[in-house]
Amino acid sequence: MPHLVSIRGRAPTVNEMDHRISMLHGAGGELMGDLLDRLILPRFSAVTTTRGGVGLSALDDGATVDVPAGERVVVTTDSHVVKPIFFPGGDIGRLAAAGTINDLVMMGARPIGLTLAAIIEEGFPIAHLERILDSFARVLETVGAAVVCGDTKVMPAGDLDGIALNTTGVGATSHVIGDAGLHIGDAVIVTGTIGDHGMALLAAREEFHLATPLQSDVAPLWPFLAPVIERYATQIHGMKDPTRGGLAAALNEMARKSATCIVVDDAAIPMRSEVVALSDVLGISPLTVANEGKAILVVAGEVAEDVVRMLTSHKLGTDARRIGRVTEEYPGRVLLETEVGGRRFLDMPLGDPVPRIC
Repeated sequence: MPHLVSIRGRAPTVNEMDHRISMLHGAGGELMGDLLDRLILPRFSAVTTTRGGVGLSALDDGATVDVPAGERVVVTTDSHVVKPIFFPGGDIGRLAAAGTINDLVMMGARPIGLTLAAIIEEGFPIAHLERILDSFARVLETVGAAVVCGDTKVMPAGDLDGIALNTTGVGATSHVIGDAGLHIGDAVIVTGTIGDHGMALLAAREEFHLATPLQSDVAPLWPFLAPVIERYATQIHGMKDPTRGGLAAALNEMARKSATCIVVDDAAIPMRSEVVALSDVLGISPLTVANEGKAILVVAGEVAEDVVRMLTSHKLGTDARRIGRVTEEYPGRVLLETEVGGRRFLDMPLGDPVPRIC
């Protein structure tokens, strides 16, 4: 049996091992098996993505995933180190599941299965882990996807700040949508208010002591965007979720990749008054702050109004707006038109103004 040293240099008691993660929970023995049996399998093994294949409950070295004939497989991967782990509107579990699903959706893919690897600090409360896993499972239930395989590692106390999650997502689509197919004359649409997630987490951090009603927008976008993708797949020329770097980074990436210019109407960008006020206080532009439940759609101009109508009919899209257009003025750049009639470049952020928010 591996030697175990706790935070205080002694082996944990039985009661402590029942309530907190110990090094033995990651050692591949009885305690790890108990962790899987009590916490993981009951939450994730009921839903399967295989027909007679190998799924999570088999606890094998891998899993099989069924993909319908004629569809292409889309794969994405992400890691999540958010602080605080529990925040207004969500937690690291909801964030990890929704974020991975949304990366699949941005390519037009229906989420099928996710992997889940948890790296946990020794001493982490098991009750917190259960809460995180419940959040992860609820997101998957929303979209009909499953955890197909996973992993658990435990790090000594002090080597990790609580918990980190790594995920890989597998999806399928008959029409892949990229983020570089923009055409001159396309319309740029955002599905809701900008800056909610990053500003909500910033306000929740202990060092700021800020009171605000802001909540993270973290949400899986598949049920929301699936009807739009199904109807307008060939007329959606680009999709992207404005996570790290926010709206500014996402628009600049799309403009650079497609060698087009994106012109944005500053007054048309939807933002909550709390986000604007907090950004003024902290000196952080909400256009560079991460969002976890919003998407940018670049669509053919002739269908833009219909797309906006579809988006606003859903609870996640009530604030959807057409915010700009694609031109040929300055290839690879983003122009921001201000309310007073001025224009300036909206540059790619140099870095993340709010670290550890996704």
